Amino acid sequence: MNIALSVLVNKLNGLTPETAIVLGSGLGSLVDELRDTVRIPYGDLEGFPHSGVSGHAAEVVAGHLGNTPVLMLSGRAHYYEKGNAAVMREPLETLHGLGIKRLILTNAAGSLREDMPPGSVMQITDHINFSGTNPLFGEPSDRRFVGLTNAYDEEMRTEMSAAAKAAGVDLHQGVYMWFSGPSFETPAEIRMARTFGADAVGMSTVPEVILARFLGLRVAAASVVTNLAAGMSGDEISHDETKEMAPKGGQRLASVLRQMLST
Repeated sequence: MNIALSVLVNKLNGLTPETAIVLGSGLGSLVDELRDTVRIPYGDLEGFPHSGVSGHAAEVVAGHLGNTPVLMLSGRAHYYEKGNAAVMREPLETLHGLGIKRLILTNAAGSLREDMPPGSVMQITDHINFSGTNPLFGEPSDRRFVGLTNAYDEEMRTEMSAAAKAAGVDLHQGVYMWFSGPSFETPAEIRMARTFGADAVGMSTVPEVILARFLGLRVAAASVVTNLAAGMSGDEISHDETKEMAPKGGQRLASVLRQMLST
């Protein structure tokens, strides 16, 4: 048992969640809805990275959402911070060791569709890795050849869609394209992404999906749309815009997750 896992087992005091959520921009307030809350700073968990991105917390929060025990990672680290695509490997391995079976990933993203404006929520049905890297670089075993045909679990996607309907949230469906960041995409890159079949672009999540499938976890994911992508509105994109818009769509996604997990 690694040190971080030992700390979590001790702190959780018998709580045995099977579902974990990685909270992206705009979802941080969801932790306030948990009952019997336990908070563990990443600094107390060996191998858990401290995100250097404003708007991202850095703690594990566990408790009950409805009657469901849930563990939340409030904040993530990104590839662009230190050039390490596997930066979330140790946290996810720790969750796997804890008994987590289902992983829900959330993020903020730019929309490539006029019918999916800022404030919208998109369920990710597939992804395109355009970063040129992979979190399994250097993995010595043949397990590195991870199949991703069903990366986004069909049953979990159905549950999320049903939860959105029950919550009265219009849940878009689409393909997420991962760019390395930290600079935003150019208008030419966005035109290319649309040609490739992407519906949204962002700088996270895909490496976590690959790692989760490597570990045998079932995965669902959703994006909060914070802006129209470069060249679509004529305005320059900024991280301030992401932080401003994320909570608006985040409230919609939070209501979907609340419905999905509490039932």
